[in-house]
Amino acid sequence: MNIKLLYYGAMMGISNIIPGVSAGTIALIVGIYDELLQSVRDFFSPRIKQTLPFLIPLAAGIIGGILAFSWVISWLLEHAFEPVQFFFLGLILGVIPFLFREAGAKTSFRAVHVTVLIMTALAVMTMDLFTPQEAARSAYELTAASGIWLFLAGVVASMSLLLPGLSGATVLLMFGVYGSAIYSLLTVDVMVILILVAGIGIGFIVSSRLIAYVLFAHRTMTYAVIIGLLIGSVYIVFPGVSGQFMMLLLSLVTFAAGFTIAFRLGRANDSMRMKGENPS
Repeated sequence: MNIKLLYYGAMMGISNIIPGVSAGTIALIVGIYDELLQSVRDFFSPRIKQTLPFLIPLAAGIIGGILAFSWVISWLLEHAFEPVQFFFLGLILGVIPFLFREAGAKTSFRAVHVTVLIMTALAVMTMDLFTPQEAARSAYELTAASGIWLFLAGVVASMSLLLPGLSGATVLLMFGVYGSAIYSLLTVDVMVILILVAGIGIGFIVSSRLIAYVLFAHRTMTYAVIIGLLIGSVYIVFPGVSGQFMMLLLSLVTFAAGFTIAFRLGRANDSMRMKGENPS
């Protein structure tokens, strides 16, 4: 088994439970994004056997990263909710300049792209009116309606594996199920996990070829939508300010740390492309 792919997968898994930096962004930065897209396309074709040496260790790393890091996120959400949310905000805002560069916004954005970006951001903001409010760490109350909502969250979150800049955790935050999903992993809430995994699995199968197509055929518009999603998610992730000086100071520090990490990851990808390096 390819140890390097296990490591890359673990990085992708960890990033996908932290709002802001997506698994797709990590794949871009470590130089396996194009191979990932190609493998996903080939997985649903007669060339499936050729994809397995790449996808199996990568998937194992992703699952391992998610399981290993979930308890850390859960503890932080319970004991330092406000600073953690500001860290997430920093990550989200820090990755946006990278996405504008990936989209070639300076030369390719037109009025229609800006309009779609703004409308997407506003649509995400209005989700807050319908999204159930959750505690930082709590069990998910399953009903018919909440089960469907959780399944839909999994479907949309699955797209983050292939879309640079869109984190699965950000999607779960938009749907108001992030804290409960992390808590369910730790407490092994089988029904919640099964519904979420079913949504992610079905969403990935249904959307993977479509995502690969739109990224190639409608790249600029796709990035306009992704950027709009992230800008809109800032409104949802923002936890407010408690008014306590030390808490505000700590939140500003975590915000700066998150922004710096995401911004430098984007710059690292730019540097690799300019040098023509492929770290995989």
